[in-house]
Amino acid sequence: MDVGPGSLRRLPLGVRLGLTALLAVFGIGIVASIFHLHEHYQKRDGKPGLTLDDLESAYNGLDRPSPLLEALEANHPDGLPAESKQILVSWLKSDRVVESYDDLDLGDFAPAELIAVHCLDCHSRQSSGEEAVGDQIPLDFFDDVKELAFSQKFEPVPVEVLAASTHAHALSLATLTLVVSALLWLTSWPRYLVSYAIAAMGLGLLGDVGGWWLARELSSANGLVALAGSVYNGGTALVLFAIGFDLWRPLQKESAVDSNRAK
Repeated sequence: MDVGPGSLRRLPLGVRLGLTALLAVFGIGIVASIFHLHEHYQKRDGKPGLTLDDLESAYNGLDRPSPLLEALEANHPDGLPAESKQILVSWLKSDRVVESYDDLDLGDFAPAELIAVHCLDCHSRQSSGEEAVGDQIPLDFFDDVKELAFSQKFEPVPVEVLAASTHAHALSLATLTLVVSALLWLTSWPRYLVSYAIAAMGLGLLGDVGGWWLARELSSANGLVALAGSVYNGGTALVLFAIGFDLWRPLQKESAVDSNRAK
């Protein structure tokens, strides 16, 4: 039997069964990899869910003051007494943001009380008038405040750790992609679709792995990592499905064009 486009479905039954099982294992590996990535990085910015901030904190580092602190240092709100401002700034820079929010020992100078007096005219769900932004940035409860109160500071992954990860992933993923690309080439799918799919996997993997290092210098490269990783994982998953589907397509449904292509 000639080895070429369209020859995959002509393999013996045992070989096709074994290849199908391996494709399933590859698919399980992709799902496990995405789950590990999500769980490993999603909490780095202190919030649930995997975001670009999580990637930035891992590869480039993240040093972002809390939105409340930024507002106070920009002299918002207008007319806030200097003493009250200093108390709020010190509170937000401390490691007792939760404990000191409504500390009874602070009395009227507790952050909760100062926010109620100086902020809730505008930042309340019950606010009204042109200056009201209650529905956009409410500060009625601590659950509202804590979303804006915490600064984020993370050091990037050490270079030696990133190098070890690159060594392991670059070699293994490149080898896997070569195997998957070879199997895809042996299917009877149109050559232009096969070519585009192989190009997407190769470029996606290059952008993903290369983006890890580029993101250490440019925070904007985190978008490249996210996009390239999505292209690679999504493209590889589709390719695995396409290979598995072609393995079990009945030979009698093969067109004359497919037969000539496979010769």
